[in-house]
Amino acid sequence: MNTAWESRRRRVFDIIDIGSDNDALSRGYDFFNVFSILLNLAASTLYTFDSMELKYGALLLTLERITVALFAIDYVLRVWTAKYLYPGLSQLRAVKKYMLSFTGVVDFLSFVPYYLPFFFPSGAVAFRMLRIVRIFRLFRINAYYDSLNVITEVITSKKQQLLSSVFIILVLMLSSSLCMYSLENQAQPEVFTNAFSGIWWAASTLLTVGYGDIYPITTLGKMFGIFITFLGVGMVAIPTGIISAGFVDQYSRIKRMSEYGEEEDIHFIRIRLSEEDPWTDHTIAQLNLPARVIVAVIKRGQKILVPRGNTVLKAGDVMVFGAESFQDKEHIRLKEIFLKKSNPWIGLRIRDLDISRQSIIVLVKRGRKMRIPTGNMVLQEGDTVILYTQSHLAHSSDIEI
Repeated sequence: MNTAWESRRRRVFDIIDIGSDNDALSRGYDFFNVFSILLNLAASTLYTFDSMELKYGALLLTLERITVALFAIDYVLRVWTAKYLYPGLSQLRAVKKYMLSFTGVVDFLSFVPYYLPFFFPSGAVAFRMLRIVRIFRLFRINAYYDSLNVITEVITSKKQQLLSSVFIILVLMLSSSLCMYSLENQAQPEVFTNAFSGIWWAASTLLTVGYGDIYPITTLGKMFGIFITFLGVGMVAIPTGIISAGFVDQYSRIKRMSEYGEEEDIHFIRIRLSEEDPWTDHTIAQLNLPARVIVAVIKRGQKILVPRGNTVLKAGDVMVFGAESFQDKEHIRLKEIFLKKSNPWIGLRIRDLDISRQSIIVLVKRGRKMRIPTGNMVLQEGDTVILYTQSHLAHSSDIEI
């Protein structure tokens, strides 16, 4: 009974999570969720127009009520299936992590403010203001489509540079406010009353808005204002340039990936996991694979699984890895030597072998297992030794990389 219950919970998670093309029900839920978000925002926006409220007010309120209820059901389902979203954590910790995450908080605030006035009527106005948080559910659409997801990836990859540029702007804003106070306080004491009264002027000038409600009237103040205006153009260009460069890098990377698929050979290797393998019972995200190596497909029994970051690997799984072909610009040449009965290396430790110091043994194949060599490893008859060397070795053959 517990197995059937967990199977249903797992299936619910597969449906409400971002679906794959071969799961029609999951993809249908994705489209339905996006449609509900857009419908809720459209109804909330149209209700603010007096003409629409008079003519379609009841319909718009009904649509809002239904979509908010759908948001609540979606939140409950995501809490219920949180253990599959974070498979490495316990049920309680997985639920806690989801509820405290950005998406969890947005999901919670997208429906709770709607129902709070029923329990606390005196705070209806404040709760209604919180409903604007629903607009952040649009970020879920960002997760469904790769073209929109580029925005998140660019901001995440450039967050350190963006924070640095914002910090520079804040320091410059504060210093220019202090300078303008010193220059304009005597001429306009009612406008520049203290050191912080020029913050609004500094913000509108540095960010090139220029509302004109606060401005200098002295000659030195005007000259300083011109200088800050020119400086502001450069300051605004810093984060703009960072984001623009991030978009160029991201789209160049995507283009290179597509070019690799068309012009470069993709090499695949297959590995079957056993109980002793350290990857067993871990998710793909926890493997920390190199950037240019991907898990192409997983075969579990008779099923072919599309790998995701939260897919938990099990003993018996057959994993297929893909990587771009090796570009032999470094001229790495590996040699393979099969140790026959008469080979003088048999019975010797690797550290005792009479080979060049520039020769390095990288692998030893013994039977069907690959072993990482150590200085104390004793070579045996039938071993296949793979090494890097620039010296000539008898009975060796080159390996194609």
